[in-house]
Amino acid sequence: MNFKFLLILFFTAIVISNAQNNQAKDTVKAPEEIGIQLIARVQKDKILLRWAVNDPIAWKKLNRYGYLIERITVTRDKKTLANPEKVVLAKTLKPEPIEAWEKIIETNDEAAIVAQALYGEDFAVTGADNLGAIVNLSEETQQRFTFALYSADKDFQIAKKAGLGLEDNTVKPNEKYIYRVSSNVPESEMKIVYSGVFVGLKDYEPLPKPIDFTGNFTDKNAMLSWNFKILSHAYGSYYVERSLDKQNFKRITDKPYTSLSQENSNNNRIFYIDSIANNTTYSYRIQGISSFGELGPYSDVVSGKGKELLKYVPHLTVKEFKDDTSVNLIWEFPEEGNDEITGFELNRSDADDGKYTTVIKNIPAKSRNVVYNKLLPSNYFTLTAVGKNGNSRTSFPMLVQPVDSIPPSKPIGLKGTIDSLGVVKLTWTPNKEKDMLGYRIYKAYNADEEYSQLTISPSEPNAFEDKVVIKTLNSKVYYKIIAVDYRYNMSVFSDPLILKKPDLIAPASPAFTKYEIKDGSVFLEWANSSSDDVAVHQLYRRENDNQNWVLIFETKNKEEKYQDKNASEGSAYSYAIYAKDESDLVSNPSPAVNLFVPKYSLMPPIKGFFAQVNKTTNSIDLSWEYSNNDVDSFEIYKASDKDALQLIQVVTGKTKRLSDPTITINTNYKYGIRAVFKDGRMSKMDFYSLKF
Repeated sequence: MNFKFLLILFFTAIVISNAQNNQAKDTVKAPEEIGIQLIARVQKDKILLRWAVNDPIAWKKLNRYGYLIERITVTRDKKTLANPEKVVLAKTLKPEPIEAWEKIIETNDEAAIVAQALYGEDFAVTGADNLGAIVNLSEETQQRFTFALYSADKDFQIAKKAGLGLEDNTVKPNEKYIYRVSSNVPESEMKIVYSGVFVGLKDYEPLPKPIDFTGNFTDKNAMLSWNFKILSHAYGSYYVERSLDKQNFKRITDKPYTSLSQENSNNNRIFYIDSIANNTTYSYRIQGISSFGELGPYSDVVSGKGKELLKYVPHLTVKEFKDDTSVNLIWEFPEEGNDEITGFELNRSDADDGKYTTVIKNIPAKSRNVVYNKLLPSNYFTLTAVGKNGNSRTSFPMLVQPVDSIPPSKPIGLKGTIDSLGVVKLTWTPNKEKDMLGYRIYKAYNADEEYSQLTISPSEPNAFEDKVVIKTLNSKVYYKIIAVDYRYNMSVFSDPLILKKPDLIAPASPAFTKYEIKDGSVFLEWANSSSDDVAVHQLYRRENDNQNWVLIFETKNKEEKYQDKNASEGSAYSYAIYAKDESDLVSNPSPAVNLFVPKYSLMPPIKGFFAQVNKTTNSIDLSWEYSNNDVDSFEIYKASDKDALQLIQVVTGKTKRLSDPTITINTNYKYGIRAVFKDGRMSKMDFYSLKF
């Protein structure tokens, strides 16, 4: 039979744009890039398999040589079989011959497309006027390959006829299998990597409900959108349905609506625009179609009305200040638009891109000015024309800043303290002006000297922190502040604040900065006291809540670390460090470091650690067994061709499996696991490597 078939499809541009991205012109890919991709769909009494190859030349060869489909029984009654049982489900699975397609192509468009791609002498695609230029970017083999796989993806029965799908009705609920699809193409012609999936009847899950479905209703249009990448593992295309009563829905897409044109885009959403009548409520919902031809549950319903846009937009033109708090705003708006609106509303915000609040409502439609008398130092105004049909148009913002030459009032309530470390903390009563920018702080060491400014820009809060040197000839320090508003008007100085320094102070306390327990030893690091006259630092230790602290280390040469080799495995310790100055004044102790030295001997490694590629969820499934009840948690590590081994997750001691979805195709992975026990010990690391 001679198929001469012309495909007139509205989604052609979508498919061809995807073909453009592939840029495949019958060029053979590198062997490591060519492979079969397999997915499985579990139903209540059977398992459906779908696969495809990622290269058009490989697809042509596989159509000639066929696929080898195998099933390996791995577990039965939750126990791993010592000798897995292999069954060949199909030795040479190929597309059905031409004769098998004759009747079905008369009623099934997808079948006609696949049949033409497989057996047609010519394969032409036409559509919009500029489609020919797009088609010319892809060779015929690429077109046949793309259309065949896309059409098979929408009809599982057609996929089976095309040699790209299989049903296994001989499965049992107490077993779990590895399915493997391999190439029968001789490796001397082309090396094609096989694919597998690990699945059983107990893995059945209902299809998910589409989410993030939204509708935006404008003038005679409803723009529908949804995030297709969230459920891209479940659905490849969708039906869109519409209703006028929220009960009786009807499909408005003759063909399933897909996302192929956005596959390599940063935009995760599908958009569909429907033409509607204004002022009528329309309701929409979507339904996903899986790669096995299954229809999923409906999304939530979105509803709305189209509204005619208001033709005219107001334009703020003039601002006339009456005083520092009042302004007369004048705008332009065509007189012929008066009958289409109920009036105007004035909106205000502190920033151009901030949130606007309506400050004056019900301004008559014939008005062209309004007075606002609550101005702040900076104001942004917009004017909204309110349409009679509920539609509105808003002007561009106008900035209004009244002239301000009045400085803030003199700051009051200045007070402060100096602690033993010389830290000065100042506070004062906040000014009540609404246009306050902040404060500037000044300091002097003598009452009759000029004050120096401490702050570069005005400080917003009514508090400030400074530091002085305690041991100097000056026993006092002096502070003043001034207030600054948004126009940089400055107040007069506050009354001076006089603070007296402490006469005698002990050294500042040192502080631990780091500690580590390694191989039974405790490694401590600290920051020495900031005081200049420190003579020695003394490190004390207390064991198991004992009341007596024991000096274990003293240093005069500014050392800031120590290794305690006398710590016992399984014991708890507290450490504190003191600074003593040249006058034998001792600082307060540092904040204590409380440690438990765990038992650090390694436990036996975990047995039965196993990793398996799961093409259904595009993840790697990890499982293990460890019968010790003292396990607190398991640490899971991961490495790849590009990344070194690193911790990816910590799970509880009762967990025996984990799924890793953060994987990349054609990448070698290495997973490691070790147990962490309740007493702090760890097991030896066990590893498992595989390729996704």
